[in-house]
Amino acid sequence: MSVINVGQAVVLGAVEGVTEFLPVSSTGHLKIVEGLMGIPVDDDAVVGFSAVIQVGAIAAVLVYFFKDIVRIMTAWFRGLADREERYHHDYKFAWWVIAATIPIVVVGLAAKPLIQGPLASLWVVAGSLIVGSGVMWAADRMGRHKRGEDDTSFKDAMLVGSSQILALLFPGFSRAGATMSTALMLDLDRVAATRLSFFLGIPALTGAGIYELKDALGTGADPAPLIVGTLVSSVVAYASIAWLLKFVAKHSFNAFVIYRIAVGLLLFGLLGTGVLNS
Repeated sequence: MSVINVGQAVVLGAVEGVTEFLPVSSTGHLKIVEGLMGIPVDDDAVVGFSAVIQVGAIAAVLVYFFKDIVRIMTAWFRGLADREERYHHDYKFAWWVIAATIPIVVVGLAAKPLIQGPLASLWVVAGSLIVGSGVMWAADRMGRHKRGEDDTSFKDAMLVGSSQILALLFPGFSRAGATMSTALMLDLDRVAATRLSFFLGIPALTGAGIYELKDALGTGADPAPLIVGTLVSSVVAYASIAWLLKFVAKHSFNAFVIYRIAVGLLLFGLLGTGVLNS
């Protein structure tokens, strides 16, 4: 790529890997870091780069949850051939993930000019970080945390999957934050909410990465930064997933709420003083 060099790609890949599945907004953090490095956040190649390196994070999910994914996909294929197998929760869950991805695909394609235009502003990121923090704080307290992963329903999947639209339209809100908050409001426990967020992110983020690949590479552009960024993202994301699942099993989301508010306020300050260009 001509806009991002290999050194910058390493940094951005690490940022993506750490933040993609934490409820702190990977898109928001990428835009902040890009701004600090003087990279034009609204450039098509940069937007494409950010989407493609998400595939590295998704690869980490596929590896980490390999046994679960194989179990679910096996149940799905068996259900396609055998009516009796269609009563299995894993078979139904596979269809729910597919159906829950449709809303974000439709909105993503329809609103692309807005997403890559006015809504890409760092002012939007700062505001979304703070507003999303309030939603997360309320969800963590409103939810009764009494339902596990096996208790999820089609309604749960559709509501949680559709909440990804918030992060799509308002970078800074956080896809993980939106999905986890919605799941908590539906009374899922924190681990179940986190795992559901992971599974729903696989098709959405993979599709976005493939769709944006052409803009990320451009005509005759050097693919090295893209490859490096994706690999770094994958390795760092694996460690981030392992840490997050252990963390949410014993802690609330308060630490993420406080962090998001701090970053949002800092970003408002940097933008207001002219240190960063929106």
